[in-house]
Amino acid sequence: MEFDLSWVLLGLPLAFGLGWLASRLDLRQIRLENRQAPKAYFKGLNYLLNEQQDQAIDAFIEAVQNDPDTSELHFALGNLFRRRGEYERAVRVHQHLLSRADISPTDRHRAQHALALDYLKAGLLDHAETALLKLEGTPFEAQARLALLANYERSRDWALAAQMAEKLEQAEQGSFAPRLAHYLCEQAAARIAQGQLEAAQQLLQDAIAKAPEAARARIELAQLLTRMGQEERAWNTLMQALDSAPTATPLIARPLAELALRCGNGANTLARLQQLYAEHASLDVLEAIVTLSDAVPAVQTSAREWYARHLEKEPSLVAATRWIAGEKLEHEQFHPQVQRALDHATQPLLRYRCAACGFEATQHFWQCPGCQAWDSYPARRVEEL
Repeated sequence: MEFDLSWVLLGLPLAFGLGWLASRLDLRQIRLENRQAPKAYFKGLNYLLNEQQDQAIDAFIEAVQNDPDTSELHFALGNLFRRRGEYERAVRVHQHLLSRADISPTDRHRAQHALALDYLKAGLLDHAETALLKLEGTPFEAQARLALLANYERSRDWALAAQMAEKLEQAEQGSFAPRLAHYLCEQAAARIAQGQLEAAQQLLQDAIAKAPEAARARIELAQLLTRMGQEERAWNTLMQALDSAPTATPLIARPLAELALRCGNGANTLARLQQLYAEHASLDVLEAIVTLSDAVPAVQTSAREWYARHLEKEPSLVAATRWIAGEKLEHEQFHPQVQRALDHATQPLLRYRCAACGFEATQHFWQCPGCQAWDSYPARRVEEL
């Protein structure tokens, strides 16, 4: 059978035509997909700007389906899931990104950081720690260390928190000395609960060395020394605290007055507190002065006189209530009811308030129970702020 060249000549134009038609169809499909993906993406952005998160999620899911290789769409979708509280879906999105072999190192680190944030928001602290530790040596290292620090604080692992704070300080991410002192104080509290008083004392002394200007370590050391029967040393510790941390004087004044009376140092302590009160009037310092004035025979000023002098300086309802308690009223039979009403009215004024979140408490906290901020409670009561 002879080969017919005419069929080849007829087939070449036909093959060329079919190839051209196929390429045109592919180009149209690509253009259609490219038009659909940006349209869905911008629609999602529009919903997001209008705070319509449900619609934004739907739009980004559509965009991801149209263009599954775009990592930015995955990041946008994962962040939206996290903001919505749908942490499981956010984790799946970021794990999918990490499983891909074609993403760049930058996007891989970014996805690892996003995954760690998902775990943190979900409260899965162990998973979060594992994810954050993988960010060592990446551009997200500093952020990861800060998150790990917060994570260790949240789980009350003070030893690991101290290690992380030291790393951050060595990397010149700020001064963490006050926070390190708090960690040592927290460890000391745990030792005291276990009856290891000498170990706790050493930790508190280390905290003083770490942050000499911080008041907490000296206050808690004085409490420990008092428990150990070393009241004179405890009194000296609080007297040193007045010089190293003058802003904490209201927290120091009352325990200092009690120790002064036990040690027979009432007159010296009273003179020092009167000097500090003259510089910065405070209700707690005033109460300590009143306590010492009643116990030191040489002092002629009565408690009511001290409250009256305070009222000349500050319009204090608390001081007025204390003054009225010793006053003889015209209708004395109503005095108990009036006094009870005034005492009730002053209770909110005697609270402490966090300067970071506004959380109020009847006792002073070194770390706010509401926002977890350190040293956010001023030493003064609400009435004095």
